[in-house]
Amino acid sequence: MDGIKHHLVDTAAPPASPYHHAVEANGWLYVTGQLPTDPKDPAASLPDDIQAQTRLVFENLQLILEHAGYTFDHVIFLRIYMTHFKRDFKAMNEIIIRHFKNEYLPGRTTFGVAELGRDALVEVDLVAYKKPEA
Repeated sequence: MDGIKHHLVDTAAPPASPYHHAVEANGWLYVTGQLPTDPKDPAASLPDDIQAQTRLVFENLQLILEHAGYTFDHVIFLRIYMTHFKRDFKAMNEIIIRHFKNEYLPGRTTFGVAELGRDALVEVDLVAYKKPEA
């Protein structure tokens, strides 16, 4: 597919299904939902608390962004899925905000869901954009 690049990142947690970590087209990067899987030990049990899980999710997201030549400053939209929305929302936000240093935070939708893969508490996918090089 001309102009479309698929990213499979060997330093990030491996995909749990048949998909790429991200797909890039014309400056847009669509990053597949990331669970709190430790990229250094993917078979390890997940941490029990939302902040530790959110840190792992964002570690994987950062590895994918960097592989594709992007940073969190390029992120324009986050989609967050949580199994304990009311209980964990504030604590999860405390971790997420650390990744966005610019004054403009990305757009975002956060969902409360019944269940996530690996019985995770949180999953995040995102969209990033940077002007294509000429």
